[in-house]
Amino acid sequence: MDLLTLKTWSPDDILRAVEMGLVIKKNPERYEGLLKGHTLAMLFQKTSTRTRVSFEVGMHQLGGQAVFLDWMATNFGLADVRDEAQVLSRYADVIMARMLKHEDLLRLTLGSEVPVINGCCDRYHPCQALGDLLSILEVRGKLAGTHVVYAGIWNNVCNSLVTACTKAGVRITAVTPEINKPSADPELVKAARATGLFEETLDLETAVADADFLYTDTWIDMEFFNNPEFAEEKERRAKLFMPYQINGDLLKKTDAYVMHCLPAHKGYEVTDEVMASERCIAVDQAENRMHIQKAVLLQMIGPERIT
Repeated sequence: MDLLTLKTWSPDDILRAVEMGLVIKKNPERYEGLLKGHTLAMLFQKTSTRTRVSFEVGMHQLGGQAVFLDWMATNFGLADVRDEAQVLSRYADVIMARMLKHEDLLRLTLGSEVPVINGCCDRYHPCQALGDLLSILEVRGKLAGTHVVYAGIWNNVCNSLVTACTKAGVRITAVTPEINKPSADPELVKAARATGLFEETLDLETAVADADFLYTDTWIDMEFFNNPEFAEEKERRAKLFMPYQINGDLLKKTDAYVMHCLPAHKGYEVTDEVMASERCIAVDQAENRMHIQKAVLLQMIGPERIT
């Protein structure tokens, strides 16, 4: 079973991973050495902090080894991606790939003979969403009946968060005046609406009034944030999205915890004041990425290992 998008995972698959992630966090010694002798290949086409470290340390704590591959230091860019993936899968038990485009991830998966995990692409970020559910479960003690408000640009993180929440019984409201074009997925939105747990509005203050969690993400993709060629678009987005910034005034209108998948661009989607507040659980989210990665790895390499 691959993890390319949560659209193909059932509610039971999602809940099993999230609940196991919390158990692993509370009882790490129980899972030490379970993946001894197994190898995780980590292929990165773009930069990373949390995804790389959480997978690498998580695999190490499970007793296995992780091999880091920088796309530019391999032959993936020179050869057929499917051929390179097939070879890589002969060395590893599972491949985690962080790709610029979802299409490249699909080509890699076609060649791989072992499970592939999407470590983030332009359309989806499933591991982030699973870790977010773990954080919600940890804070609230339950998922069903919880209300999450996502504010800002509709992007890959929003895609996966909407799917994860609606499949896990979490109500989610999207306050998103614009969609990041590569992330457009009408099928995903249609499925979310059918659950009755998904709402859309541009009235942020009303949306957050009964929210348990207020979630935001960068308005500009990481690879473009400091790119001079993207400066004009960056300025346009900053003006458009500023009314949806998570700041101190907004927090006075809600009791919600603040979530951010990081890295945060302070002064844009969120203020320094909010990031430093006790109600911001972004660092807890980041830590929980490691625990959910462990659960995913155990599920990918051998469900029989999960006890």
